[in-house]
Amino acid sequence: MGIVVLNPGPLTLVEDLGRQGWASLGLSPSGALDRQSLRLANLLVGNPAEAAGLEILLGGLRLRFITASTIAVAGAEGIVTLNGAGIPLNQSVRVAPGAVLDFGVPLFGLRYYLGVQGGIDAPRLLGSSSTDMLSGEGPAPLKSGEQLAIGRVFVGTGLVSGPGVDGGARPGAGTGPAIRRAPDPGRAITARVDRGPRSDWFDDDSWRRLVSQEWTLSPDSNRIGARLVGRPLTQTRNEELPSEGMVLGALQVPPSGLPTIFLADHPVTGGYPVIAVVRRADLDLLGQARPGQRIRFLG
Repeated sequence: MGIVVLNPGPLTLVEDLGRQGWASLGLSPSGALDRQSLRLANLLVGNPAEAAGLEILLGGLRLRFITASTIAVAGAEGIVTLNGAGIPLNQSVRVAPGAVLDFGVPLFGLRYYLGVQGGIDAPRLLGSSSTDMLSGEGPAPLKSGEQLAIGRVFVGTGLVSGPGVDGGARPGAGTGPAIRRAPDPGRAITARVDRGPRSDWFDDDSWRRLVSQEWTLSPDSNRIGARLVGRPLTQTRNEELPSEGMVLGALQVPPSGLPTIFLADHPVTGGYPVIAVVRRADLDLLGQARPGQRIRFLG
């Protein structure tokens, strides 16, 4: 075992890039809410993009490394310390045996992503080690005293174990994602949307309202969906809608008229009309949006 959990924080999950193509079995894609940040953390330590890492909500996580390793932290921005000394974000860092890693409350963004060279070795379901909070499938949220294993991955051209390899890949060499700053909680996030399959269930004024006003992210949001507060949208059709398939980023409107954006752990079917769909490239930013954050749609 490579890591011991001393304090799991409010919610720390094992996540990779998710399990795609299993909606017919009732399983959502799951995976990291901010996929770009997980990819970056993996790139920095030489892992494949799809390696499992840790998604850390609001900091509070405290880990002790039993074996030496190389790590990288991406996503949210805050104070992260190793044996009490701050470490840089978005860079690979060597960790000695016995070292303790602490995550402070982020100043920008909501979720840190920890990449460990070799990846987190966790049970896989349908090709993914991701935790799905809706179905309960995948590894359980981390708890105090739990031990995490470090896996084995290809780094460069050879198969190596996670703890024994120096260095790691660096961004900016033409491969992998670029570093993206976490969103400023004082500024609005802009997300692009396309018209959804039920946009004709709403009047033209509702579409204009959707893309012209600033919405506010509700504290009731989670990995299943981002709930929005603002001036409600108005349906022109009120008949019952049979349950139908829902995609990642679907902007569903319940009777309240206040939309919910379906995120990684969303249900695969729903019975409310979908007025729009947020483009996949912009969903990562929503994964870092804090309660009270302003959100604007561009469509």
